[in-house]
Amino acid sequence: MNKLINRIFGRFRKNNIPSNINLITFDEYQKFAISTADPCAENPLYLAVGLCEEAGEAAGKVKKTIRDHLGVFDLERRNAIAGELGDALWYLANQAHLMGFTLSEIAAINVGKINGRISRQTLHGEGDNR
Repeated sequence: MNKLINRIFGRFRKNNIPSNINLITFDEYQKFAISTADPCAENPLYLAVGLCEEAGEAAGKVKKTIRDHLGVFDLERRNAIAGELGDALWYLANQAHLMGFTLSEIAAINVGKINGRISRQTLHGEGDNR
């Protein structure tokens, strides 16, 4: 599967980010996302459902690209997917904040989890505690 993903997406390592957009850190983005949240963002269920919805929209765009465009992820389609991933990131950032974490902490926790699986040779398989 990784070879297929690299074949499809590998040629897009350099993204065409408009010159008027500045790259920011996870934590800078999280502060921005929190500043734009409405009162509903204090409800973890609202945030969880929103995250699933936006992730599903991104997955749908990938599926339709495979189905309708022979898997050709041109700039327009990649930008559309990036937009949906950005919407998912907004929900993720607010959910992490509500749970008392920064996005950097979430990323570090995940790196630790994956490294533990690598050291135990349980990267592949099923279950949270492998």
